[in-house]
Amino acid sequence: MTIPYRKILTAGLSATFFFTMAFFATTAAGDASPHPTPAVVDGQRDFDWEIGTWRSSVRVLADPLSESPDEWLEFSGTSIVRPLSEGRANVVELEVSGPDGRIDALNLRLYEPQAQRWSLTFVNMRDGLLTPAVYGGFHDGVGTFYGDDHLGDRPIKVRFLITRVSKGEARFEQAFSADDGATWETNWIAVDRRVRR
Repeated sequence: MTIPYRKILTAGLSATFFFTMAFFATTAAGDASPHPTPAVVDGQRDFDWEIGTWRSSVRVLADPLSESPDEWLEFSGTSIVRPLSEGRANVVELEVSGPDGRIDALNLRLYEPQAQRWSLTFVNMRDGLLTPAVYGGFHDGVGTFYGDDHLGDRPIKVRFLITRVSKGEARFEQAFSADDGATWETNWIAVDRRVRR
């Protein structure tokens, strides 16, 4: 279950969230025959570019999907991305802090070859519980992932948009929807800049 950041941070607890970044898959070169067979895109390598250490700047909306005025909380720190299972999975460790508290989280990403998609599952470091996964992949340079969650007792949709801005920079945006995807409110904006591979 997703909890507004203000409630987590004012209680002095580590937040339960994390962001992820990704990039589009490259396709194989086409066959030289007059009627080439369409190349099968294998997204298993989509996150290879991200392996390494990043400096993270994060802005979080304190009370998403509320009537209160927008209040953005700011954090900075690092994220470290490590490969697992020869690139078929990876894990991200996020540690950021700011005037309003600290966010410590893990993100486990698994590639599903049968569905040709990724699942992203966040780990709440306060209680060790997994949050519901989001699913998706990459098209035209943007990673898009969707899932279902709850904000308090209210069911919501979750959307992640992931863009590789340059070789050394990535942007991540998260949004929630309380009306089944008709409208979205962005509540997490993160920019990562590479420190080292």
